[in-house]
Amino acid sequence: MKERVVMSWSGGKDSAVALHELLKSDQYEVVALLTTVSEEFRRISHHGVREELLEEQANAIGIPLEKVYLPSGESGGCTNEVYEAIMERAMKAYRNRGVLTVGFGDLFLQDLREWREANLAKVGMRGVFPIWQRATAAFAREVIGAGYKAYLSCVEGRVGAGFAGRAYDAELLDDLPSGVDPCGENGEFHSFVYDGPIFRKPIEVQIGEIVVRDGRYYADLLPRGSNSSEKCVAEQMPPV
Repeated sequence: MKERVVMSWSGGKDSAVALHELLKSDQYEVVALLTTVSEEFRRISHHGVREELLEEQANAIGIPLEKVYLPSGESGGCTNEVYEAIMERAMKAYRNRGVLTVGFGDLFLQDLREWREANLAKVGMRGVFPIWQRATAAFAREVIGAGYKAYLSCVEGRVGAGFAGRAYDAELLDDLPSGVDPCGENGEFHSFVYDGPIFRKPIEVQIGEIVVRDGRYYADLLPRGSNSSEKCVAEQMPPV
């Protein structure tokens, strides 16, 4: 009997490849994609991608999407304590459904992995890390070579405004400043995948306004055909 897994889903390339690995395995059954979304801004946490595109993405992949809304703004923000309490409730709900495993797309941040595992252990669950310790320079090109297509939705200021909204391709990798991890594993950038081997159909996406907030540049990704009046302003982007 396969082990039931909920995938911690950011909508980015690393999540997509980690999910792909789980789907290829005879050991796991992925029952849901779980994404944290800003309750106030209705965008994917950190990535700044609209909830509408997240839903289109899950539909294109064909796995149920489940969202956890995180407080922000006037509600006092989402401290680590608040986040952990919210996620503990969500994990207990999965445990009660017989789902005891969570999949992650982490590559090499040991302290983050240990934090995830410690929090899961509190509720009797465990994590799996299908792409753990893959060499990021080679892995980045494998992602592109496998046919995954993505845009950078958010980049750190030191990476540069010109990278926000760019396609994640070989040219981008060649252009990244020295010291930037080619997978953005240190938080240098975040991505949104709109096509690839796990998709039943591609998502049509267009690049909207580029805005800056909290030292990061965000590309407002829009469903293809959206009215230009839907452009965002900086205040509509979730804080880091």
